[in-house]
Amino acid sequence: MARLPFDAVDLGPGVRAGFTRRDGGVSAPPWDGLNVGLAVGDDPAAVAVNRRRLAEAVAAPVLFATQVHGRGVVVVEEPPAVDPATTGVGRADALVTTRSDVALGVYAADCVPVLLADPAARVVGAAHAGRQGLVAGVLEAAVEALVGLGARPDRLVAVVGPCIAAASYEVPAALRDEVAAVVPAAAGTTRDGTPALDLAAGARAVLAACGVGAVRVDGRDTYTDPALYSHRRAVHTDPAAPRTGRLAGVVRLLP
Repeated sequence: MARLPFDAVDLGPGVRAGFTRRDGGVSAPPWDGLNVGLAVGDDPAAVAVNRRRLAEAVAAPVLFATQVHGRGVVVVEEPPAVDPATTGVGRADALVTTRSDVALGVYAADCVPVLLADPAARVVGAAHAGRQGLVAGVLEAAVEALVGLGARPDRLVAVVGPCIAAASYEVPAALRDEVAAVVPAAAGTTRDGTPALDLAAGARAVLAACGVGAVRVDGRDTYTDPALYSHRRAVHTDPAAPRTGRLAGVVRLLP
């Protein structure tokens, strides 16, 4: 494996998975580091280099979709017809596959990257679950797609990746209540006692309700951790022109 900042997580035997940090790439400030997002104003050539470095680190092309904050799922059945370093493989917020010659990636900068695997069935998935996607049901859709490929919910292992914590994610009370009406566990409170959303708790609760056998939570707060990208931190730093990169959650089956 190439030397690259990559925080590995255990999804079971025969599965490689983890999350990137912002160091280790070639993007210039304010995206400085290993930005994998193509639609955030960064130089596409730099993003392509970063994605290729990530592919080298996991020893397989890393496929990303064009994320739209919905519940769409791409089932990867064939090798990509596009260069994954420069183009998405469809408009969706989750990918699943039984192939071992590709890796699946999602990108985030406060939203929740979720990685899933059923090692016994040899099937893996990755989902991007922000506030809108959580409400839309992207995690339920991802689990359903994995089951469609042979996974068993009770055998699935999931890791809820680094995302903005409730302590840092203040929202209007009406918005918190709107989200909590669909995902009650997502209601939270900031460190100042104001209304907030707890995306990690919401994701964990949804996965548990889907019957996922084991759910672990990374717990890092993207807003307070300078090693990670955070859109909200960028907004507070420069409200007129908030710009930042995207970290990646990546999972692949080993041959």
